Amino acid sequence: MERDGGPNGPSDRSGANPGNHPGSAALSASPTANPVGVESKGLPAVPKPYRRRTGSLRQIAVTVVASCVGVGAGTALVVPVAQAATASAASSKLGDRALRVGAKGADVKQLQKLLVQIGIKTSTDGVFGSGTKSAVQKFQRAAGLEASGTVGRKTVTALRKATTGGGANLASGGFDSQGNASTDRLGERIPVRRGMSGRDVKMLQDFLTRTGTRTTIDGEFGTGTYKAVRTFERSNGLTIDGIVDANDIAVLRGQLDAGPNAAVGAKPLELAPGDRAKVGPDGKAIAPANAPQAVKDFIAAGNAISHKPYIYGGGHGKWEDKGYDCSGSVSYALYKAGLVKSSMPSGGYETWGEDGPGQWITIYANGGHMYAVVAGIRFDTSGMKDDGGSRWHTSSRPTKGYEVRHPEGL
Repeated sequence: MERDGGPNGPSDRSGANPGNHPGSAALSASPTANPVGVESKGLPAVPKPYRRRTGSLRQIAVTVVASCVGVGAGTALVVPVAQAATASAASSKLGDRALRVGAKGADVKQLQKLLVQIGIKTSTDGVFGSGTKSAVQKFQRAAGLEASGTVGRKTVTALRKATTGGGANLASGGFDSQGNASTDRLGERIPVRRGMSGRDVKMLQDFLTRTGTRTTIDGEFGTGTYKAVRTFERSNGLTIDGIVDANDIAVLRGQLDAGPNAAVGAKPLELAPGDRAKVGPDGKAIAPANAPQAVKDFIAAGNAISHKPYIYGGGHGKWEDKGYDCSGSVSYALYKAGLVKSSMPSGGYETWGEDGPGQWITIYANGGHMYAVVAGIRFDTSGMKDDGGSRWHTSSRPTKGYEVRHPEGL
C-alpha cells in the first residue's frame, strides 16, 4: 500500500504555501530593513499600523514606505492583511500544497470537481470538509493508495491520471488520448466501461470472479463483463449502470481485501419473543415495545431517511442531507441514538464499539460496505430497489468478509 505525503513529503503538515505571494519578498524584508517607527537613511518614521472601518468591514492595514517605480518616496501604500494572508491559498493550483480537512480555495474546488468527474459525488464549494475527506478516501482505496484522506502528490497524480485516461478521453480499445497502452492496475483509469480492453479490465474480471460474480477473464469488457458488473452493483446497492466508477472499485476492493477464506460474520444474538422489530407496508420499521430507548431512537432515525436516495458521500458533510450512502445512513441513525458523535466511512466501523454481535444492534463493516441489524431486521442501502426503495429489510444477506461489532451494552 503506497503512502501519500504532501509536496514536501510526509513531514509537510501545515498545508500552507506562504512563499507564492507576488509581493512576499518585499513585504517580508521591510520589517527587518526598516522596522516600524524607526528612521533610516533620511526617510521619515513609518506610521504605526492603524485600523480603518469601511461600512461594517473592519480591516487591519499596514503602511509601507514605497520607493519603487510608480510610487513616489514617502507615499503610503495600504495592503490589507486579510487579503495578503489569503492570496496564496486562493491562487493555489491543485498539487501546490497538501490538502486536508479545513483547507479552502480554488485547489480544493478543483479536487472536488475531479472526484465528481470519476463518479464520486461530493460538493464543489472549495471547502475541504468531512464529506470531501470521505470522497478522497474512497478514491484512494480504489487507486490502491493509503486511505488517509490527505491529498498529497501521489493522490493528485493518480487522480489526474484516472480522469485523463478514462471517460470521453479514452478510446474503446483501451488507449488514452496520447495513444499509450492501457494501464496496469484497476483504478488507474476511471470509469471503466463496455468496449474497453487491457490489463485493468482483466484485473476487474478477476476481482469479480474472486468475490463471487463469475465472468470470463480475457481483458475485454464485453457483454459478459457488463452483465457481471451489473449483477455486482445490484447485489451491493450501487448504481446499476454497468459502468465501473471509483465507488464500484472501492466496494470491490473492500470485499476482495477480506479474502476468499474470510470468516462468516456471526449472527446477532437471539431476541426474546416479541422483541423483534417489524417492517410495515410503508417500508418503515416498527420498534418493539420492550426495546431500549437507544434502539427505538435508532429505528426512528432510520425511518426518517429510509426512503431517501443513495448518494455517495451523503451524510458525511452534514447530518441532514438530500441522500445517504451506506456508512452515512448507519452513522445518521447511530448519531440520533446518541451512540456516535460524528460520521465515519465503512472502514472506520471495523474497529468501532465492542467486538462481536450485539443483542439489539449489530454492525457489519468492511472497507467497501456496511450495514446494521437492529432488533432482528436489516438497515442497509443494498437491496433498496427490491424493497420499495426502503433501507429496512426483513431478509438477511451473506456476512462473509465483514467485521462484526456492536455498541456497548446493546
